[in-house]
Amino acid sequence: MPAFNEEDTVAQVIQEIREHMDVDILVVNDGSRDRTSEIVHTLGVMVIDLENNQGIGVAMRTGYRFAYTHGYKYAVQIDADGQHDLNRIDELLRMVKNAYCDMAIGSRYIRKSHYKTPFFRRFGIQYFSVLLYLLYKTWIKDTTSGFRAINREVMQIFLERYPNDYPEIPMLSYLLQHHYRVYEIPVEMKKRQGGKSSINFWDAFIYMIKTTIVCLKQFFARE
Repeated sequence: MPAFNEEDTVAQVIQEIREHMDVDILVVNDGSRDRTSEIVHTLGVMVIDLENNQGIGVAMRTGYRFAYTHGYKYAVQIDADGQHDLNRIDELLRMVKNAYCDMAIGSRYIRKSHYKTPFFRRFGIQYFSVLLYLLYKTWIKDTTSGFRAINREVMQIFLERYPNDYPEIPMLSYLLQHHYRVYEIPVEMKKRQGGKSSINFWDAFIYMIKTTIVCLKQFFARE
């Protein structure tokens, strides 16, 4: 669970996870400036504190490295803002444990949902869905979902290749290019339960441009 300034929600998310299943929980505190670190250290979970805010890519690579080096066969990524439907953790894990796929994604767009995505964010998600389809003839409807389960093979790829910036779509592109199986299951998303998103309109625009370039370079270089 990557966390940056999530003091309002992180304890609730951890409690909800514990209510649904018995799993090991790792919080990667990405240089939070609020009480996130203080709170998680009192909750009996594993914590890695990054000294400075280094971004979601570094936080997730740190988590995957920990999971891989400690012998875990599967890992689930969950946001700390309280938006994810934690009832679906079991199903995501079941998909990878039963070897149905290498990555299972909790998707907001497989079926009609009560969650309302802001227009420009939804536009960007649909844009990348089309881009990945044009490149790999595979539809991924929720390309930026931060609710994912992966197996150990993908975990190793992530700890070696996960980019520092804008990581979700380039890694999806890499997995599809190398014929890993990616599957989406429908999930309901909640409104952010506290804090605020770190991405603004300008960041989103830069994200689209940079990520498109990365995916195209990756595709044509056949990395």
